[in-house]
Amino acid sequence: MNVIRCTIIDQRGAVSFIAHPDALPALVAACATNPVTLEELLERAEPYYRNLREYVLSGLAIFDEHNTPEDTRAIREDLSRLPPHQHPVFRVLDDITREASLQPVKAGAVVFNLRAKRIIQIVNNYREIKRSGYARVFDGQAFTSRVFRYRLPEEWALVP
Repeated sequence: MNVIRCTIIDQRGAVSFIAHPDALPALVAACATNPVTLEELLERAEPYYRNLREYVLSGLAIFDEHNTPEDTRAIREDLSRLPPHQHPVFRVLDDITREASLQPVKAGAVVFNLRAKRIIQIVNNYREIKRSGYARVFDGQAFTSRVFRYRLPEEWALVP
C-alpha cells in the first residue's frame, strides 16, 4: 500500500502518523480553515476523509499509555523494530522521535506546521500540494462521487 508520513505541529508539540496519500487534500482543505490544534485540523478534515481523525486520536491514546516525556522506551523500540511505513502514531518527544517524524516513507513526508501556517513537502512522490485544488470525498470505505475544493489563504506558505 502506498503511504505517506504526515507530521502535524501545533502549539503543544508535534504528532507524526502514516496515512494513505489520498488524505493529503483533506488535510490541506482543513488547513484552509486556519486550525490551531491537531484536533481542529483532524475534525475539519473528517468530512473529506472519514476515519483519519479516529485513526490518529486512537493511535495517540495508545502512544500515551506506553510513553511519557521522561520514558520513551516503548516508542524507541517500535521505531527501531518496525519498517518506517509501519510506524505507529507518535508524539515527538526527543531527538529520536523528531528524526523519525521527518523520515519519508513510500510516498514521502509532509509537515503541516499549524503555528507557522506552513506546509512543508519534504518528499512528496504522490501528488504535489498546491494552493488550491480539489479531490473526491472518502467516506471511510471508498471514494464517493462527491468532490470538495479548497484554497489556502495567502498567509499559508507551501515549501517547496
